[in-house]
Amino acid sequence: MKLATQTTVKTLGDYAYQAIEKHFKKTLKWEKSVKKDEDPEALHQMRVGMRRLRTTVTSFGLAMDLPKPVNDKNIGKIARRLGSLRDLDVLKESLENNYKPNLPRKEQESLKTAFKALAKQREDVESSVQKTLKDESYKSLKDALDKWLEKPNYQPLASFTIQQVLPDLLLPEVSSFLVHPAWLVGTEFVESEVIIQKNWKPQKIEKQLTTEGEIIHSLRKEAKRLRYQMELFTDLYGESYAAYLTEVKNIQEILGTMQDSAVLTDWLTDVFNSEIQTELPTLAALLTENRYQSWQKWQPLQERYLKAETKHSLHLTILHPLSGVLG
Repeated sequence: MKLATQTTVKTLGDYAYQAIEKHFKKTLKWEKSVKKDEDPEALHQMRVGMRRLRTTVTSFGLAMDLPKPVNDKNIGKIARRLGSLRDLDVLKESLENNYKPNLPRKEQESLKTAFKALAKQREDVESSVQKTLKDESYKSLKDALDKWLEKPNYQPLASFTIQQVLPDLLLPEVSSFLVHPAWLVGTEFVESEVIIQKNWKPQKIEKQLTTEGEIIHSLRKEAKRLRYQMELFTDLYGESYAAYLTEVKNIQEILGTMQDSAVLTDWLTDVFNSEIQTELPTLAALLTENRYQSWQKWQPLQERYLKAETKHSLHLTILHPLSGVLG
């Protein structure tokens, strides 16, 4: 099947094909470099390509008749392996660039222990990535996608014009995002109205993040899924959609910064077998400040997305793609 150009893409099947080809090619483009382990950026790009491919397969699954190896579980497993390695690279990068330069000499010396532990951990995870890229499941995924792109098979739904199904594809993910329990972290109900607790001291925020960290991390993942799905259809919507997409991305990044900081704190606690306030007091203070600043950025967005008008407006935006594009 010849790939439809952007101006002639009209059916759900056309969109599915275009998205699968794009993200599959991106994943393959970086594979050689990841196998050589020569560039952290290559690993990042391949991981993103694999995650986007997974979103595409799950989003368009109802329109495509995909071979057995091309499934959410298989792609997810490969993406997670790449992700584990990437997370360690991000952790090292963050320690080296964001924190180490701001530490006194004594704490910089102490960090050598952390970098040594990190290098050992990375070695182990790197070998599991290499094993994954040689595994039968990865090879069969590539072969199956190659064959499908050569000769695609579709479900009957693929023949729908995109405007007939687009809102129905996006709205379930939007709803999951909007009713996520993490929106209520640090709030209370007063006569059925949600009130956000403001002016919290850093210690109070730390306590909240310790007890609710998993829920917040879960919303970050939900935001990422929604962002990837929305990005598949940017050419079919206007400015309001683009603004919402920017906010979803912003939410994902703010929650990500919060989570990464908490992960780094936990990891350092394990490495030094003690609370890092004792071993690395300046670094501990910087990490707490980092989470405090992220919380200040998060709260206005939290307040906005708890409002019925915001939710209603997002739903309306999704319900009304650009008629000119879809005519």
